[in-house]
Amino acid sequence: MSTEAKSEILARIRGALQDSPPVPEVRRTYRRVSEQSAADTLAMLEDRLLDYRATVHHESAASAPERIAELLGPTAHYVVPDGLDLGLLPGDRGGRQRIVESRDARLGSILTVRELNEVDAVVTSSTVSCAETGTIFLSGRADEGRRAISLVPDHHICIVPTDSVTELFPEALARVEPTAPITMISGPSATSDIELERVEGVHGPRRLDVILLS
Repeated sequence: MSTEAKSEILARIRGALQDSPPVPEVRRTYRRVSEQSAADTLAMLEDRLLDYRATVHHESAASAPERIAELLGPTAHYVVPDGLDLGLLPGDRGGRQRIVESRDARLGSILTVRELNEVDAVVTSSTVSCAETGTIFLSGRADEGRRAISLVPDHHICIVPTDSVTELFPEALARVEPTAPITMISGPSATSDIELERVEGVHGPRRLDVILLS
């Protein structure tokens, strides 16, 4: 956007607000605090994710590496953010290769979009999840990486700590830094054309595996 266009937009806004119209009170009568048990909330999230065609796995820190190795396969080249706990990942054996991406080009490599498109999968953590809508929030933290690494590869393995799962959207949003670049994931990327034919993988990963980590 040019400086002139931005100035014109701001001038129009100032003109519209010259008479200082009163700001209407927003009635927040919706639920903002869950009264549901943690077990029921976790079951709700899993049900929503399965409905969205994601695959859900219940794992511990000890069992997660083996599960992730199974999901990746023996020859996958995959990318992880530099803040992810590498103890949750399998070792590089055979043809499997892990690429650790730095968020700072001065400290390490940042993959190009073409390079990201050539990797088989990405493994990230997550900030918080909302069971009511089956939505996982990524906010660019060190263990999640930049937005591109979770959108370009065709397979996303997302680690969701069970203590980060909330029932309600207001609860989830309250846990996210307001200025963070938020990516909300509800199942694999999917869209429908005018004839309602479902197409997956157009705007993001075609395959989503969720590790519920307890």
